[in-house]
Amino acid sequence: MLEDLRDIMARLRDPGTGCPWDIEQDFRTIAPYTIEEAYEVADAIERGDMAALRDELGDLQLQVVFHARMAEERGAFTLQDVLDSIGAKMVRRHPHVFGDGTSPGWEEIKAAERAGTSEDDSALAGVASALPALLRAEKLQKRAARTGFDWPDPDGALAKVEEEIAEVSEATSAEHRAEEIGDLLFAVVNWSRKLGIDPEAALRQANAKFERRFRSMEEMAGEAFTGLSLDEKEALWVRAKGQE
Repeated sequence: MLEDLRDIMARLRDPGTGCPWDIEQDFRTIAPYTIEEAYEVADAIERGDMAALRDELGDLQLQVVFHARMAEERGAFTLQDVLDSIGAKMVRRHPHVFGDGTSPGWEEIKAAERAGTSEDDSALAGVASALPALLRAEKLQKRAARTGFDWPDPDGALAKVEEEIAEVSEATSAEHRAEEIGDLLFAVVNWSRKLGIDPEAALRQANAKFERRFRSMEEMAGEAFTGLSLDEKEALWVRAKGQE
């Protein structure tokens, strides 16, 4: 039960009898573990491993309890406050299920919530800066698109990609090239979005494909792999690709 996990964390954080490592942690030191556990949940889902998903969801839940316990120690909020808050939010954001169905839609409700809790009235407000850059780029673009600042079709986004490629080639310094590479990646995310493709998922798939093929190359070559010429490695790549 969630209450059991809450009590376990309270004991781990007890200044007199708890675990020294758990006691010395704070929000900043735990945040990287929270992010890591979320990615491990996503990885288990990607692999279709239900046993791993069960375990990873437990690890992610522990992160919620850990943060809530540290907040309670500061007198900020409790785990029950967290649960009450998310429960109320889900009811509020689903008027078609819990209300009369006449309330604004999901995005309008979220926008109203942001307006009521932040002095930042930009359409881009609330897009977390700690998100992975690829995902944050997509979210920023989607927010901008709601205001009408968007390409009408994929062709415009593709033209921007081609423009950014040229600007990378024309850059004359490392700093300038880095800036233009960033612009190129941002443009590719935009083009992907206009094509209806999730860029984060597409890149994960590309990473998995590269890893699979590279491991196949290593297996085919054995210990001699590192010493092979680039042409020989390219030939192995072609073989690995052909085996799929």
